[in-house]
Amino acid sequence: MDQDLLIEQSLNGDLNAFNHLILEYQNLAYSVAYRLLSNSESAADAVQDSFIKAYRALESFRGGSFKSWLMRIVTNTCYDVLRAQKRRRTDSLDDLPVGEEYATQLIDPGDSPADYVERQELTDLIEAAIQSLPEDQRTVIVLCDVHGYAYEEIAEMTGVAMGTVKSRINRARGRLRDYLAGYSELLPAAFRPEIK
Repeated sequence: MDQDLLIEQSLNGDLNAFNHLILEYQNLAYSVAYRLLSNSESAADAVQDSFIKAYRALESFRGGSFKSWLMRIVTNTCYDVLRAQKRRRTDSLDDLPVGEEYATQLIDPGDSPADYVERQELTDLIEAAIQSLPEDQRTVIVLCDVHGYAYEEIAEMTGVAMGTVKSRINRARGRLRDYLAGYSELLPAAFRPEIK
C-alpha cells in the first residue's frame, strides 16, 4: 500500500494502517536498536517503546521521510535506555558464560572450524570496537557503515547538523581503526599494518 495513505489513515485513528507501517520498518528498527544496545531483550523493548511513541506522536509528523522520522524516535529511545543503564549498572544472569558443552554451534558447511572461529573472533572484535565508541559516534557509524544511510538521512534521523554528522563519522572511523590495530592478528591480511 501507499505509505502516505497509510500515514493518513493512521492519523485518522486506523490502527491497522499503522500496523502496516510498523511491519515495514520493524526489522530495520530492531537492527539499529540491537547495534546500539548490544542486548536482544533491551533492543526489542526499545523498539516496542519506539513504536508506541511514534503512534502517540504521529500528528507531529510533518511529511518528509517517515523512515527517518521513525529511526530518530528509535535512536532517541535507545539513548534513553543507555542513560538509564549508566545510572543503574547490573549484571544479567543471561550474560554469564556458559560451559562449552552447553554452547550452541552453528555449522557452516563452507567453513572449516578454524575459519569459523576466526570469522567469529573478528565479528566479536568489530562489535566490541563499535561498543567502545561514545554514544553519539556509535549511532552515526551504525547508521552509516552498518545500515548504509546517506549523511543527509543520518542528519535528519539524529537531528544534528550535517557537518556534525560528518565529523562524528570521521572520528568514529579513526577510533575504530585505532582499536582494531591493537588486534591486528585477527584482521584479514589485507588490513594488517605492515611491519618494518
